Amino acid sequence: MLSSRFLLAGLALLFATVTLAADAPGETKGTVLEPSSDNLALTWANANLVLPATLAGGRRWEGHAEDAPDVIGIAPLVVVMHGSSGVAPGVKEFQAWLADELGAASVAPDSLAIPDRLTYTSPVDVATYERVHALRLAELENALKASREWSWVDRLRVVLAGTSEGAVAVGRYAGKDAAARLIYSWSCEDNYFVTAPRLGVGPKEPVLNAISARDPYFSAANPWNNDRAVTGSCAAALKDDPKAEVLVIDADVHTILNRPEVRDRTASFLRGVLNP
Repeated sequence: MLSSRFLLAGLALLFATVTLAADAPGETKGTVLEPSSDNLALTWANANLVLPATLAGGRRWEGHAEDAPDVIGIAPLVVVMHGSSGVAPGVKEFQAWLADELGAASVAPDSLAIPDRLTYTSPVDVATYERVHALRLAELENALKASREWSWVDRLRVVLAGTSEGAVAVGRYAGKDAAARLIYSWSCEDNYFVTAPRLGVGPKEPVLNAISARDPYFSAANPWNNDRAVTGSCAAALKDDPKAEVLVIDADVHTILNRPEVRDRTASFLRGVLNP
């Protein structure tokens, strides 16, 4: 049987190991984060486009934006900004749901189409995060501009949606041409991920924010936020917006845009915006 002295020493070593792991810096791969015209063109050409059956001859269509077919009709468009994992299966699943459930087309610019695009394992320095955010915002602005070439887009029903890293771009966009915004898995507040929220949301703009109560990145449960007054949602930032809604779900996972309760709230919110 171990003596109390060895037991306490073991516990101290374990505590030190856990603390070190929590404070250990992340890492980056790649170097490129410049929002050059060539890089933005790549994010658009490789964007994942999903058209609802009503636009695509009775069957949902999916492919790259550069291969968009000629269609007859008109539909809302959701510009979807993916998280740090790129246009992952969950993003494509969300896009298919938008098409099938709401009859909305969607396009997700592919930031990882940029050669040697910098990727990261958090935490890294905030200056690097801000360079990422600047690129993602430029991608969003480029997508809105490029999508104007599609005659089938109802320009009065363009919605911005983003999850995690992509949600920062959606929250910061300062244009007035979006019918609504969907901010998933980001809390619109000062945390380890940004120097400041810098929201571009208008005073009476429809916004839905959905996030886990114990989000592993943006809630107070994350030790990287210990020196900040983190509340874990966009409620404080959007408190004066009468058209804003905040959904905090009882969960500790980060990616939530395809959870049933989030889909239900999103569908209700978007129907109110797109079919007033």
